[in-house]
This record gives sequence, structure tokens and C-alpha cells, in this order.
Amino acid sequence: MLRINELKLPLDHPEHALRDAIVGRLGIDGADLIDFTVFKRSYDARKRSAIVLIYALDVEVRGEAAVLARLARDQYVVPAPDTGYKFVEAGPGAFDAARPVVVGMGPCGLFVALILAQMGLKPIVLERGKEVRERTVDTFGFWRKRKLDTESNVQFGEGGAGTFSDGKLYSQIKDPKHYGRKVLSEFVKSGAPEEILYVSKPHIGTFRLVKMVEQMRAEILALGGEIRFKTRVDDVLVEGEGTSNRQVVGVKLASGEVLATRHLVMAIGHSARDTFQVLYDRGVYVEAKPFSIGFRVEHPQSLIDTCRFGPNAGNKILGAADYKIVHHASNGRSVYSFCMCPGGTVVAASSEEGRVVTNGMSQYSRNERNANSAIVVGITPSDYPGHPLAGVAFQRELESRAFILGGGNYDAPGQLMGDFVKGRPSTAFGSVTPSFKPAVHLTDLAPALPDYATLALREAFVAFDKQIRGYYKEDAVLTGVETRTSSPIRIKRHDDSLQSLNTRGLYPAGEGAGYAGGIMSAAVDGIRVAEAVALSMADSAIPLHAA
Repeated sequence: MLRINELKLPLDHPEHALRDAIVGRLGIDGADLIDFTVFKRSYDARKRSAIVLIYALDVEVRGEAAVLARLARDQYVVPAPDTGYKFVEAGPGAFDAARPVVVGMGPCGLFVALILAQMGLKPIVLERGKEVRERTVDTFGFWRKRKLDTESNVQFGEGGAGTFSDGKLYSQIKDPKHYGRKVLSEFVKSGAPEEILYVSKPHIGTFRLVKMVEQMRAEILALGGEIRFKTRVDDVLVEGEGTSNRQVVGVKLASGEVLATRHLVMAIGHSARDTFQVLYDRGVYVEAKPFSIGFRVEHPQSLIDTCRFGPNAGNKILGAADYKIVHHASNGRSVYSFCMCPGGTVVAASSEEGRVVTNGMSQYSRNERNANSAIVVGITPSDYPGHPLAGVAFQRELESRAFILGGGNYDAPGQLMGDFVKGRPSTAFGSVTPSFKPAVHLTDLAPALPDYATLALREAFVAFDKQIRGYYKEDAVLTGVETRTSSPIRIKRHDDSLQSLNTRGLYPAGEGAGYAGGIMSAAVDGIRVAEAVALSMADSAIPLHAA
């Protein structure tokens, strides 16, 4: 099998054109082309009137060795890499008496548990929230009736925060072992459309994610795993506290039950603030890290489609247009788009009472009338100094301000873009109807963020119009606040064993620990951590029939 990269064809090419292009590129007779599959398909939309599709293809031909030798100088024709997943060789002695425990069942925890189960290690998964369908009922209930369940919401429950998102399945992480391919393959096996294996920016959407998560849960259970919902971890038990020989020995649950383990994966999300405190109190090494704050911004999706695709707007292959923009403000702050959701909605993502948080979500169809994206300002621990958990307090302060500005009933504070830039409160919506539920309360958003963020955002909204014509739209709607862009902490770990810097047996993993940002990177990190756990269990195991 060989791989052809960077094969370009017009957007609306006929079906036979791909086969013809392969034959021409390789300089072979058509009869020598046995088969081909699309490994990746992307597009170049820099010339909106002449958008081209860019293919990477795995091709089977007669006389492959001769073809590769003849094209040895063509950097885009190479042997196809092996992207199949290989389980780590943990050896026959992986019989540690205490089963591995995984805390959290977002994308990271889900893949930790799945890989461990597939290796026969029967993990126990502890999820503080509910099963995904119960959680969906609670979340939609909050949006409709303003009744918040602090243990079952956008942040907490089976599937994690990624369940109520666009279901984006792409990342810019380095992935030399092709773990991302394993993630996508497992998703397809669980019901995702096969196109996620080859489109450049695959996405699934919330409703499909629900069914997939259920299927993956069923496999974990069938392989001997155990999953406990509505089970919060209230303490981590550490042997040798106050020494350099610290070892995890178990967890204490909210029910009072103690569960023994020497291999504890903390795949908590970026909103598990009480668990952050538990780890810090137990002496686990935690440090503050940068994150970002800002607002959700809604434009008509048709405007974004036209700006990005011109006369090709609406093309089925292209779908709803997204965007990625950045501006370096004169006050030294970077402002950028984050978690852009084409044809989606802005959602209430609160997980604590008396606080308002926004996020973005799309369904697979991406056919809602508005495009939304977080537009956020980068901040660092120098903006919230003094304590490893100071970023949590900073987030809470901003979310409490938003709750008050929104009217104190979980409505989100909002403002028209033109009014925000000009520093005047908004009193009526224009052509853009906000999608946030329960409702958006128009006000002045300037007090919602620190002055440096407000100044940078005002400058950026005008500057973005040079990157996307029409982006500075007077009646585009801003909704506040976006504070959960990433975890405000990092639970540092060793690069090789992936265990905590100062606590053996503790595996910080995924987004909450500061090692991922999104479904794909979190899932890939979950695979890496599962492998590290398996290798550690083999090293520390006592063979089943030892004397």
C-alpha cells in the first residue's frame, strides 16, 4: 500500500476524476490500479471562487515497489504508514491485586477505561454525574426552567463537557503513534458516521455523541469493567504523606466507602474545582496555568458562509463555514476565537449555583441560523497571583459578576457588538436573535471582565473585520461569560511514567489536569495514560501462581 498526499481537484469534480488523477499522478495504466481509499480530505478556500479539495489517499497498485522506486523523489508519494493500534506489551504478570480506578467519564476517562478493559484489566470508573440520557434531561431542564443540578449539567456527567459541544474531533497535537486514528475508529464502531475517518475537520454533534457514549459504556461493562454513576470522590488516600515516598492507596467516596487502589487515574474535567482542592490539600503537586476569558459571539451563519466560501456557500461538501481568527492587541493581550460552532447555539454551562457560564454547541447537521464562537483574551497566573488555585477563584468571581449582570436568575448578560465597542448599554436586539437559553438580558458587558480584557476585545472586534469582512457587525450579539476555555491548573506529571511528580500511582489525565483541550486530545491522552497504567501494573504485579 502506498500513500499519495496533496492530490488536488476542483470542488465539484466528477466521481471518476479521483481515479483518473491517481492514475495520472502515479504514471500507471488504469488496469494496474487495484483499489484506493480516502485517508483524509480537506479544502483550500483561499480563492473563494475556485475552492479545491485536497486528498490524501491510500492506494493499492500492481508493481508497488517499482512505482515507489520510480517516484522516489516525489515527497508526496510514499509507503502508507501503519496506523493500526497496537496494545502495549504488559506481560503475563499484570495481576495487581487492586483494580485500576478511573475518576471521571469524559472523553479522557472514557478512553482510559476502554483501553484498560480491552487489555483485560477491568477498571472501576467513578463518575460523579449521571448516565448520559439522565444528564441530558437535567441539562435541558436547566436551560428551560432555570433549575440547576450541580452534579448533572454541561460540565458533569457521562461523556463530559464534550457531549454538549460541537463534537469536534480534530486537534493539532503531535500524534506519532496514530492514537487519534484509534479514537476515530472506536467512535465509528460505536455509531459515528464513517466520514469522520477522512474529513479534515470531523464533528459529530451532541445527539450522536449520546448514543456513542452509551455504546462505549456497554463495551467497557461487557469486558469486565465496572462503572458507578452519581459517585463523587471526596478524598484521595495517600501513604507516606510528608515524605518523598508518597503512594496512592485508595479513594474515599461521598458515601463514606473507601475503595482501595494503587493505580488511580484522575481524568477530572476542567470544572472539578472541589476535586482540585482535595488534591491540593493532600499535597499533590499542583500549579496555576494560563487560560482565557471572554464572551460568546453570534453572527448569522449565512454571513460567515459567504465570507469564507463566496459563491460556493451552501456547498454540501463544504458544509457550514467555520473560522479561526487572532488579534494581538495594543495592550499586549492576545485575542482569539475558540471552540467555534458553525450553525449552533450558545448554551448555559453553569455547574455552581449563583454563577453564569457560557459554552457553544452544535448538532451534526449544523443547520441553526447562527454561528457562534468564544472570543477570548489570554491571561496568565500573573493576572491571578498568590496560590496554585487562584485561577479557580478568579473564574468564580467573573461568573458571579455575570450572574448579577444577567439579572440573578441564570439569564446571561448580553450586549450588541457595536454598543460594546462604543461603551454604551444595549436596550434592544437587532437582526441577530440570540440562541442562549433560558434568555439573554441586555446590559453593559464591560463590568463582566477586567478592564484589560474589555479594552483588548473592543480593539479586536474592529480588527477582525479585516480578516472576515462583515465580522464587525453592529448588532452581532455578545453573551457572557466564557471562563472555562481550559483548566486553570496543571497537575504536573512525569513525562515517561505519566504519574504525578510527587505521588506514585496517581495519573493526572486529560483536560482537568492540564494535558488536553478538546475531545480528541483528551481521548488521545486517555490512551497514553491507560498504557502507562498497564505497564506499571505489570511491573508491580505478583504473578497469579507465584509461590
